[in-house]
Amino acid sequence: MLDKEYRILGVSESDSDEYIKAKYLELKNKYQEERFIEGEVGNNAAKMLTEIENAYNQIVFTRSQRLNAKEQGSKLSEVDALIRSGDLYKAQLLLDEFDERNAEWHYYQSVVFYKKNWINESKKQLEIAIEMDPSTEKYKTALNTLNERVNQSASANDSWRKSGNAYSDDKESTQTVTSGESQLGGESCCQWCCDMIICNTMLNCFCNGCCR
Repeated sequence: MLDKEYRILGVSESDSDEYIKAKYLELKNKYQEERFIEGEVGNNAAKMLTEIENAYNQIVFTRSQRLNAKEQGSKLSEVDALIRSGDLYKAQLLLDEFDERNAEWHYYQSVVFYKKNWINESKKQLEIAIEMDPSTEKYKTALNTLNERVNQSASANDSWRKSGNAYSDDKESTQTVTSGESQLGGESCCQWCCDMIICNTMLNCFCNGCCR
């Protein structure tokens, strides 16, 4: 990817950051002296100064991005472990420490919200993840699964009211139950199982190929 940039500085991708910086400074000093020479030598030196400056900046930027991605991946692995152990408090604290919040961060924030039964918030985080990285199928799969769960819950609530178990003349009570189940996801055994399936699906997506 950066073959040309490494060639300009006379280094390789396997070289350390310190070595690459030393070579860059060496070349920079060389061409800074030569640029004042008249003729082709001076013109070539001015051209090389621009090339080595651009090459070094690109190498530094790319390496920094890779390091950040690696560190984020390591932290998200910790978040994953904390979620699996049920420690949502520490998982959220670790997520809050991220300065750069990429699609994978929003994906895990969605999982934490879902485990807290904050369905709407979980859905919003998945939508952000998809917007940031539409090519990752696991985000779409998780959102589709979540939407199916919400629709099933809404259908179950509707059936429950039509069965006569809900007091149709008590609108306030009906609205309280409906809004509560929409936010918290319900408390029935069936709904709890659905919750566990979705959480496991979302977390298993991580194991099958996140932290790229």
